[in-house]
Amino acid sequence: MATPTDVDDPGRPDPDPGTGGVDDGRPISPGGSTPARRSADPRPPFADWVRRHRWCIDALVVYLVIRAIGILTLARFADLRDTTLGKALTVWDGQWMLAIATHGYDGVPTSLTDARGIHTSDTAFAFFPGYPYLVGLLAKLPGVTPFGAALTLNLVLGCIAAVGAARLGMACARLMSSHSPIGPAPERATGLFLVVLFAATPMSIVLNMAYTEAMFCALATWALIGILEKRWLLAGVMAGLCGFCRPTAAVIIGVVVLASIVFLWTGRHSSAVTGTDRARAAAAIVLSPLGYLTYLGVVWAHTGSPTGWFRIQTEGWDTEFDWGVAAFNFVNQQLVNSSEVAPTATSWIVLSTLVMLAVAVWARLPWPVLLFGSLLVAQIVLSSGLMMSRPRLLLPAFVLLIPLAMALARARPAVAGLVIVPIVVGSSWFGAHMLTVFPHAM
Repeated sequence: MATPTDVDDPGRPDPDPGTGGVDDGRPISPGGSTPARRSADPRPPFADWVRRHRWCIDALVVYLVIRAIGILTLARFADLRDTTLGKALTVWDGQWMLAIATHGYDGVPTSLTDARGIHTSDTAFAFFPGYPYLVGLLAKLPGVTPFGAALTLNLVLGCIAAVGAARLGMACARLMSSHSPIGPAPERATGLFLVVLFAATPMSIVLNMAYTEAMFCALATWALIGILEKRWLLAGVMAGLCGFCRPTAAVIIGVVVLASIVFLWTGRHSSAVTGTDRARAAAAIVLSPLGYLTYLGVVWAHTGSPTGWFRIQTEGWDTEFDWGVAAFNFVNQQLVNSSEVAPTATSWIVLSTLVMLAVAVWARLPWPVLLFGSLLVAQIVLSSGLMMSRPRLLLPAFVLLIPLAMALARARPAVAGLVIVPIVVGSSWFGAHMLTVFPHAM
């Protein structure tokens, strides 16, 4: 993996050697003067486009290669465990997603039940509609099945999330170069290493399953990019769409709203902030919660209670805010008494995430990114429910790995390889183990 210079920027072409960092198509004469612009650029347009978007192409290649390793590992496990790759990619919540996509909320088969083994007319409403409805829409195309639509959609969404991870890593490396204890790091390399870490999180296999993680990561990542680049409409629209995806959208919604308010307050007397800037930031505040509030309103109308969704989630899946009591007891119990790989690994993943959070604070990660990661971890770790789902639910907290990505970008290639290879191999094995060997839902 090449280590570029710090001037890389996803929004502009790379500087040409010998032009002093200015790539305007005009050579610099020995005396320093600039002759008239050339009548034609000798480079083919496509080659120029590839050069300018090399960071994006690299991110896609890195992501697809690592995910291919994970899929091939799962396929081998599935063969050895007398199941199929298709079944492994649609287990547990994947069955709910495909059922809602195919039959709608009212037609979900009664064979699908909550954690207590019960199915009621309310049970399906625990799942947000964004992903299954989009799958159902794609499945209406000729020759497309819900299964094919679900996996194809997540392939596309995963690629969008990977490009977003690269851009987010580059933006953070740029912003942190002057004040982080880590020191300056090559921007493009930081972005690519963040893509590696994103694609190889412990439960990154769900990015290729009929689950909502790929959609949530794509939307949340680009919302954070919108904040850092002060593209407020992008941030607001992404957060608003995220609200149709899953309940953890409340975290990114809160961050976008707060960042917009801070921008409006700090720029109230600044001549650099235009009326258009203020209008867009205000629009982000309005747009961000629309999806989330709309779906809670739908469930309210269905159940007759404004807290209908929260009741379904609590009664069906025993998920409620308990200040971390359930997680604390689970980690202590499993690390001391468990002889199974999956619960023990899950406990270490939870603890490692807390360490990542501490490192991100020390490294002075940009506050919107740090706040998103912190609130997401708090929402997952401080709630009760199915503990084995924690590695999956913590996947969007990959943004806390930006300091590690910066450190890898500064390291020698051999050292970076010694860190990355075990992570990729371990992720592939763990995901396959959880889907084919571990017998319970995750």
